[in-house]
Amino acid sequence: DNGRGIPVDIHEKYGVSALELVLTKLHAGGKFDSKIYKVAGGLHGVGISVVNALSEWLEVEVRRDGRCYFQRYERGKPVCKLVSETLPIPTETGTKIRFKPDAEIFQSTDFDFGTIASRLRELAFLNRGVTLQIFEEKSGRGETFRYDGGIVAFLEFLNEGKTPLHKPIYFRKEKDGVIVEVGIQYTTAYEENILTFANNIRTEGGTHLIGFKSALTRIINDYGKKSGMLKRLTLSGDDVREGLTAVVSVLLREPQFEGQTKTRLGNSEVKGIVESIVWENLSEFFEEHPEDAARIIEKAIKAARAREAARRARELVRGREASLDLLPGKLADCIERGERAELFIVEGESAGGSAKQARDKNFQAILPIRGKILNVEKARLDKILKNAEIRALITALGTGIKNEFSKEKLRYNKVIIMSDADVDGAHIRTLLLTFFYRYMPDLVKDGHVYIAMPPLYAVRKGNKTLYAYSEEEYQRILEALGDGGGVRVQRYKGLGEMNPEQLWETTMNPETRFLKRVTLRDAEEADMIFSVLMGEDVEPRRKFIQEHAKEVRNLDI
Repeated sequence: DNGRGIPVDIHEKYGVSALELVLTKLHAGGKFDSKIYKVAGGLHGVGISVVNALSEWLEVEVRRDGRCYFQRYERGKPVCKLVSETLPIPTETGTKIRFKPDAEIFQSTDFDFGTIASRLRELAFLNRGVTLQIFEEKSGRGETFRYDGGIVAFLEFLNEGKTPLHKPIYFRKEKDGVIVEVGIQYTTAYEENILTFANNIRTEGGTHLIGFKSALTRIINDYGKKSGMLKRLTLSGDDVREGLTAVVSVLLREPQFEGQTKTRLGNSEVKGIVESIVWENLSEFFEEHPEDAARIIEKAIKAARAREAARRARELVRGREASLDLLPGKLADCIERGERAELFIVEGESAGGSAKQARDKNFQAILPIRGKILNVEKARLDKILKNAEIRALITALGTGIKNEFSKEKLRYNKVIIMSDADVDGAHIRTLLLTFFYRYMPDLVKDGHVYIAMPPLYAVRKGNKTLYAYSEEEYQRILEALGDGGGVRVQRYKGLGEMNPEQLWETTMNPETRFLKRVTLRDAEEADMIFSVLMGEDVEPRRKFIQEHAKEVRNLDI
């Protein structure tokens, strides 16, 4: 970085440089002294010292006070004294740290480019005007992040592919030593997406989120009643947040993080501060932009009506504590529960029949679905819950959806999407993944969703049958078998073309099958991709296809 550079003066108490102290002692960072930093991130204060301890080697270079200082550490201990030389450019400042994770401690020492890039992008949005770069030498991939628009640019990124109802609402205010920065924009979508941060650290809720939600619900109801748009109707929090994208960032001196993973902000004073700042600034916006306010309230009213229409249907699919006779009739359930239990969601009745014959009924359940399920990106909850295939899926899984989701009630450890290896099968997978991401996101986040990998080809020579799961593997098999003749090839277009024995051997047997686990590496990008590819607007989808057309490997026309 090109900051001030970590201090190198000798520490009075410990007799070593401040740099060495920071690198070798826990809780020695500047965040623990309010005179050094006004606000600082970090949950535990063990960042650089722990990285040093868990590295085979670490080298640090500090540029400050006209000199360049260098020191090397191995497994957390300095192997040389702090040395320095005069800088060619005396005004240059900053810190450079290189480290190699210790392979004796970590099973894998690979860095995930996508994960790091996602975090840097987030930081660049939150710190407008700061440039952050990532470069991976091995692959040659690199990205530079800089957003002079800050949180407004963050909203535009999050809402790519959606139709906004108004221009972004943005304000940054300070009260009682707490800086509150908020960006708000409603779209025609049905999902809410609120991201919260404390001192640049992503949080999963907390007092700042509670304060924001409370103010938002109060101001929309208050303005709606004053304007005459709301008469007897009172809007719920869910109603006023439909289609909302918001970023709430707070900066404070002593953040308290709570919860098992320390991801929830616990400072009680923050709730009132955020609530009053949001109330004041949003009230002002509504008074100055009555047309935008009317659009927001109209959307919330429609959401309230849809909520009422969905109420009865919701009762049917709420996290169930019901007897087995409420399970969908077409579900062929398994005997076991727990780690081994699997649910195969199978496209089509014929493939479903083969799968039912092929399965091990002790731990494998089969749920056939007819045709393509509803695209939930384009529908409100009341319409979604009228869809028979989705209702069957929700009931079979047993968890409930959205706010009523309970992972403890999940009836299967693995939820496996098994569809044909063609474009229709890919579409069905995409529709199911859209549903899981929007209505059961924890199922994806916790790694319960899988894609079955049926073979593309069966290659037979004599009594020997080999299965190819990709075009590349197919070519390798043909080359290995040679030109001697007697080779028969079967191209599988659909699951229904395999008999139960083949389906078990290639796609369902845990000993021989291939599964892809669906993971969520970058939530913001995933949200944007689902909106672009599955949403109402055609133009962002066309643009996405044009930009990525050259990357297509398997084209099915």
